[in-house]
Amino acid sequence: MAHIKDLNAHERPPEAVRHRYKEIQKATLSEIESDQKIIDLQALNPENLPSGISLVQWMPAADVQPVFDQFIGTSSETTPPQNEGIPVYAHQSVSGLQIIPSLLPPDVQVELLTRLLHRDLSNTAHQTNVHLHYDVTYPSQEETNTDAANTLSFFEDDPNRTMHPKDPTVHKPLTVKQFLSKKLRWATLGGQYNWTTKEYPPERPPAFPDDVAKLLHAAFPNTDAQAAILNVYSPGDTLSPHRDVSEECDVGLISVSFGCDGLFLISHDDGQGCEIIRLRSGDAVYMDGTSRFAWHAVPKIVAGTCPTWLADWPSVSPDSAKYDIWKGWMSGKRVNLNVRQMTVQD
Repeated sequence: MAHIKDLNAHERPPEAVRHRYKEIQKATLSEIESDQKIIDLQALNPENLPSGISLVQWMPAADVQPVFDQFIGTSSETTPPQNEGIPVYAHQSVSGLQIIPSLLPPDVQVELLTRLLHRDLSNTAHQTNVHLHYDVTYPSQEETNTDAANTLSFFEDDPNRTMHPKDPTVHKPLTVKQFLSKKLRWATLGGQYNWTTKEYPPERPPAFPDDVAKLLHAAFPNTDAQAAILNVYSPGDTLSPHRDVSEECDVGLISVSFGCDGLFLISHDDGQGCEIIRLRSGDAVYMDGTSRFAWHAVPKIVAGTCPTWLADWPSVSPDSAKYDIWKGWMSGKRVNLNVRQMTVQD
């Protein structure tokens, strides 16, 4: 197996990967539904699996349910147990890949999404793609001049408040509504990855959110969550084929999906073929072993597939009425939390 230091983040993906990416990118909904080569993760039947896919284990509910309960603030005594646990599948052509349908229950998805997009997006230490071209300002900074710990959510902000471009000859001013609805594509947690240079800055990164790290550790104990990229997609958005090889260590990558379905491409071990996996809200992917270095991409977001119980986020409960102006925001979004370990632990 290759080592991470042997690989170039700027290398061009193989022709077979590029071809399949373009094919899926252009596919209609009917073509997607009829494509028998697409793996629909939540539709897999452990008793009758397609060729090449195997059930490697059941993740015990006892390992994750108490952590889920603590995360959302409920008692495990009131939570129905998952009798068989959670299935974990593998693919014979992608060594080390683990694909896990419905890892996160709906209430955990809602709470995790809430913390990531209300609290962590508003942390001034966390960069976004918009920071590249704009002087991003925060609601509490303008209104109360408080510190980052007390920063309000952008979803509580005046949607018409304006942020100004670094170069007004290139970019126009941006309202908070435009920022959240159209312009926000990614935010970084913990280690602040630079997408332009494809490297991590040398300075000490902000701390990774401890509660998120603890939640992920319950399901993926071999990876220490130190950095994450929170991707925000709308239908029509894509993520081009690439490899995550900018870290110092080869520890597995964690990927969790929310909202609309995403078609996830990952290359075979030999690089001459690839698989397309339909990831629905709550599904997870763990890329370890050879798959840690696989080419992967998101060629398609499937519009209209966000679960009904999540579609109205951030206005999902009576006590979230202050977000009613944003009701339905998630109905047209796919959010992906991609987590990695940056360094080898002593």
